[in-house]
Amino acid sequence: MPLSATRSKHRFVHEFPVNASPKILYPYLASASGLRQWFCQDVIMIDHHTFNFVWDNQHHFAELTSQRTNRSARFVFLDTNRRHTPDANYLDFTIESSELTQEYFLRVVDYSEETDDLELQDMWDSMVQKLRELVGG
Repeated sequence: MPLSATRSKHRFVHEFPVNASPKILYPYLASASGLRQWFCQDVIMIDHHTFNFVWDNQHHFAELTSQRTNRSARFVFLDTNRRHTPDANYLDFTIESSELTQEYFLRVVDYSEETDDLELQDMWDSMVQKLRELVGG
């Protein structure tokens, strides 16, 4: 997800039903050990807030800029020098619940150069299916 000045950004938002409590789900969204099990090839925690996401043997650094335990995590991607950039790519994970049905949902916001909603939907469906298998939901 490297930043590119020549490509426009796209905000993909989708909610996925996940039948697991926030206590079980949250560590898979906000920790390197949890994320590496379903999200990408590897995730390495550099320091308390900086993560190295590895896709196809390429390193992408991100900062965990906000988090609410058992609720949400936001990763903002950094440039190759590990600095913030204007209009940076980011990922937001939020655990939401339906008071009516008592179901839990994972709301994903993927802000990046990828503009093909069908491709993004397929990619996220596949990753979230792997996550569901891990959390039993």
